[in-house]
Amino acid sequence: MSQSGGAVRWPSHLEHPAALGSFRSWLGVLRRGGGVDREFLPRCLFVCSSTVAPSPLRLGERLRHGRAIRRTAIHPSPIFIVGHWRSGTTFLHHLLCQDKQFGYLTTFQAMAPGFFLIGGGGIKRFLERETRRRYPTRLIDNVPLLFDAPEEDEFALANMSPCSFLHGFSFPRRARYFFARYVLFEGTLQGELERWAATYRELLRKATFASGGRRLVLKNCANTGRIRVLLRLFPEAKFIHICRNPYRVFLSTLHLHRTVLPRSQLQRIGPEEIEENVLWFYERLMKRYLADRRLIPAGNLVEVRFEDLERAPLDELRRIYGELGLPGFAAAEPAFRAYLRSVSDYRKNTYRLDPVAIEVVNRRWGFALEHWGYERLDPDLVRS
Repeated sequence: MSQSGGAVRWPSHLEHPAALGSFRSWLGVLRRGGGVDREFLPRCLFVCSSTVAPSPLRLGERLRHGRAIRRTAIHPSPIFIVGHWRSGTTFLHHLLCQDKQFGYLTTFQAMAPGFFLIGGGGIKRFLERETRRRYPTRLIDNVPLLFDAPEEDEFALANMSPCSFLHGFSFPRRARYFFARYVLFEGTLQGELERWAATYRELLRKATFASGGRRLVLKNCANTGRIRVLLRLFPEAKFIHICRNPYRVFLSTLHLHRTVLPRSQLQRIGPEEIEENVLWFYERLMKRYLADRRLIPAGNLVEVRFEDLERAPLDELRRIYGELGLPGFAAAEPAFRAYLRSVSDYRKNTYRLDPVAIEVVNRRWGFALEHWGYERLDPDLVRS
């Protein structure tokens, strides 16, 4: 941390998704990344140092809690929320986690998976204070940034392992490599896959331990392409897939990449390549999901449209509980209602849908428009 007038200042490089993670893992990312461009060397060096500094904390946590974590049993039927990025997964995750029977990974735990059990005091308070001072809401969607709120577990995986899609934001010229290898598991060596699975189990054991043994509700958009692997790990798992109007998803995902890349990238990349990556990721992810969802046993998958969830959230939640055979909806309903009142003034980002965007979505993502029954727009009508 830098000093100014005796006050501790927040280094902007701590916004990098690998900061505070495993140094060994970060070395693995660097080996896979294809090189760091010169102007990003200071950021890379800072991330290196930020992964070395917490090493004593990680060691202390293993010594203090390692045996108890290894003995912790993960519920055999975790609940996985899947769907493409910017499809409403965060809203559904936060809503479902109001049910106190469930556990979840928190923002702080995802940020510091190696030492959150012993760092939940002063370290957590400092990081939360400084983060919220700079960013009271998430930059991509205006959702309040709370360290105890449910968080996407891919952030923790990227912190613990080089085998994560998120490292494509550090090395955007290799983004398709990270996506194909660690979301679709194409070209992944058996040893790599086993290490990924072992890391994921370790993370879920820690999250289960921290939540007092409760059944986990896990949100991870990358898991949309990992159905086969997840079923091998948890044959009784429950899945909730959420989709959203592809036109909206396209514009919102472009915004996500344009917001996150300047805070994480170690390589230059042009706007045309960013757009092409967004289109390619969606095509590959959603086609893989549509092919693999048939593998999920009957009664263990429910599909939701974001627009229906937004319009009638309690009705959709009641349907989710019923179709998945989850108990406790009536007991949790007051908590659901209270949460919905607390976010009633939330305002989504707005985007301008132009003819070019309509044309590219129609051409590349027309299969999704057709499958989920969204109206195909005519770009000529928008021009007029």
